[in-house]
Amino acid sequence: MFVVLLRFSESKFKAPDFIEGHNAWIRKGVEDGAFIVVGSLQPNAGGAVIVHGMSLTDLEERVCQDPFVAENIVKAEILEITPNTTDSRLEFLQD
Repeated sequence: MFVVLLRFSESKFKAPDFIEGHNAWIRKGVEDGAFIVVGSLQPNAGGAVIVHGMSLTDLEERVCQDPFVAENIVKAEILEITPNTTDSRLEFLQD
């Protein structure tokens, strides 16, 4: 399982020009079943994605396809988490 932090860079002002592509990238990740949670970092600091069911290599490739990453609007940080204990509703994350 991974957490991807997408923190705004000094190029944040370019976000409106690439938001459509960024939203399409998010939709594709959700539709593929890889992105299980997507949300905003507060206050207005960027975004975060919780990812399950893909390798680090595949995730790195996918993150590079985000227009916000490609255009340096956000800086991506990928954190890998190995769940040891979960609520029963999230047991699937231990696979």
